Amino acid sequence: MSTLHIEHEITDLETWLGAFRRFEEARRGAGVRAQRVSHPTDDQNYIVVQLDFDTTEEAEAFKSFLENRIWSNPDASPALRGTPRARVLEVVIAG
Repeated sequence: MSTLHIEHEITDLETWLGAFRRFEEARRGAGVRAQRVSHPTDDQNYIVVQLDFDTTEEAEAFKSFLENRIWSNPDASPALRGTPRARVLEVVIAG
């Protein structure tokens, strides 16, 4: 299993959540098996997203999709502030 870990600032949580929900089908089609969206308890304008995939290749492909098609298009990524930081992680120890 691999996890696409994403962090970035946002301007408005509800606007960002609406955009995130619009891409539910894209995530499912890309192979996302589980997802978690969090923010620090003291900062609702900073988002952490973790998307789990069966393979590293699926995670890398979705990362490229986000970078090239979503984050580069302000209409597709409202409330995004700055450039997201995205990394594909592999589990070393679980449970």
